Parts: sequence; C-alpha cells; structure tokens
Amino acid sequence: MKLSRSSTNRKLAGVLGGIAESTGISASLLRILFVILLFTTAFFPLAIVYFVLMFVMPKKKDGYWQ
Repeated sequence: MKLSRSSTNRKLAGVLGGIAESTGISASLLRILFVILLFTTAFFPLAIVYFVLMFVMPKKKDGYWQ
C-alpha cells in the first residue's frame, strides 16, 4: 500500500482522498473526522500535518505515480 495524493478524489490537495483510496475508507468520512479533530485539537497540529503531507506525499496522476 503506497500513499499518494489523489488527482481525482480531492477537495484541497488530495491528501485525504489519497489516504481514503489507499485504505479503502470513505473519503467523506475521513474529511468529516479531519474537520472534527481539526477544531478539537486547536487547529494547529492537524493543519501542520496536512501541510507537510501536501509536499511529502507523491501525486498520483491518471492511475500512475508522478
């Protein structure tokens, strides 16, 4: 299982969509959990993790990794 940012299932940078595709969990469920945790952890920890993953995770383009 290789993590990559999704090029089709994305709202912002495709990080949560890529995690959802890799794990088989619903992307909508992951997004809802992310927003809930974002506000309950005072925003910064998860925002920083998401920002780092935007640059660390490779982008998946048309079924292939870029």
